[in-house]
Amino acid sequence: MDQNRIPAPVARHGDEATAAETALLTPRLQASWKRSRRYGLTPEDLRPDFTGTVDTESLLYECGHEVLQGLKDTLAGEPVGMTLTNSDGLVLFRLCGDSSVSRSLDRVNLAPGFSFSESNAGTNGMGLALADRAPSLVRAEEHYCTLLRQYTCAAVPVLDPLTGELAGSVNLTTWSDRSSKLLLALAQAAAGNTAALMLARTTGRKPRPAPRGEVFQVFAHRARPGNPPPVLSSRWTDAVAEARTALAEGRLLAVVGEPGTGKSTLAAFARRQVRSRERILCARPPLPGDITPWTRIWAPELAKTDTCVIITGVHTLPAWAAEDLAELLSGGARGNTADQHPYPHPAVITAEDYASIPQALRSLVGAVVEAPTLRSRPDDILPLADHFARGLRGRPVTFSPAAAQALTTCHWPENTRQLRRIVCDAASRTDVVDLRHLPGEVFVGTPHRLSRIQALERDEIIRCLTEPATTVAQAADALGMSRATIYRKIAQYDITLPSRTR
Repeated sequence: MDQNRIPAPVARHGDEATAAETALLTPRLQASWKRSRRYGLTPEDLRPDFTGTVDTESLLYECGHEVLQGLKDTLAGEPVGMTLTNSDGLVLFRLCGDSSVSRSLDRVNLAPGFSFSESNAGTNGMGLALADRAPSLVRAEEHYCTLLRQYTCAAVPVLDPLTGELAGSVNLTTWSDRSSKLLLALAQAAAGNTAALMLARTTGRKPRPAPRGEVFQVFAHRARPGNPPPVLSSRWTDAVAEARTALAEGRLLAVVGEPGTGKSTLAAFARRQVRSRERILCARPPLPGDITPWTRIWAPELAKTDTCVIITGVHTLPAWAAEDLAELLSGGARGNTADQHPYPHPAVITAEDYASIPQALRSLVGAVVEAPTLRSRPDDILPLADHFARGLRGRPVTFSPAAAQALTTCHWPENTRQLRRIVCDAASRTDVVDLRHLPGEVFVGTPHRLSRIQALERDEIIRCLTEPATTVAQAADALGMSRATIYRKIAQYDITLPSRTR
């Protein structure tokens, strides 16, 4: 098949697109075309950004290339181009067994180093799959840019199997006049196989459960009898005060920060200081297919003057859901007047960072507060550990000096969420937490990827070293290795044991 057989597209300006053209599109595609126009793109102008830099060392690249190479061999001779992108739409590689398809894709720059995100190339398979975080099939005239209307594209997001975050997308492209019935199914299989291979080549841990979507009430103002809130450092209290000021002024607040830093908790505490008797709901997004019923649960609460809704993880929302949410929140604070005490905005949103907030929501944000990481406030670790343990047991739990030092010096990559999990597990087994009650992850420096066998070896070394009154020589003997080997392993796994005689 040669490019010469493809009719030349007729140049048209985006503003001149007729109602008949867009009326034939599905609601998802209509929303994508609207976004394409807002990005300043025109149908006749296809200029994907070129970076020239592609990360060929990533696990996504390694696994995706292996999966798509196998699919290319299966589809030998078929006019199908196969591409893998990262989460920003940057094409990492392209495989194709048909020379005419390859030449055609080169002409539209669907090649490594070019970005085919929706904001760069308008409505296309890859861009739509990444924007909506859902499998997408874009046929011929459904493409926003005319140069892409000679193709049919099927694209499916690839999610990191451990974190659940968007890693990239798998895209299959063929001529527009060919059957597309199996194209999306093939792309879905390739994306699923890529994620499965990524999981197999990491630590062997179970994949993160898919988000179920939750709506629950927050009781930030209530302390259990005998377990008052911990007194925390100024890093935390200053952030709460900053959030309180923004809320008191009636602005839409965005709390950003790493996973597990307590963004929702910070927002709830600040909200309580502004309106102490207000009811606070927390809404965590589900998978894209369940967003509409999830929204119906809490959206009516926005109209109530005694309720605040904290909408978490808005950076995970598909583009269409972010736009719907922006429409819900665009009314601003309830009952705001010219008086000096406006009502706070009915909602607070959270995300990992400001740049990841969808553009539709970003334009509404009136203030941004960052939740500090746990490693940046080491003085808070022991008060929080004591609070979590006391809350679990209903009475004080003691931490040995060595255990306290280990907790204080830990890097805490998962922040407060990780501290709570580890402390509650240890406190459920003892009233005096010592080194041997803490998991191996507490004793390593900045974490790095280990195979399942390496993780087991590391944890077994730590288990032996944390036995009471055990020397390195005794641990080496118990493990059947020399002292030199165990010292080498301690360095290899970056193991640090407080007050350990070697």
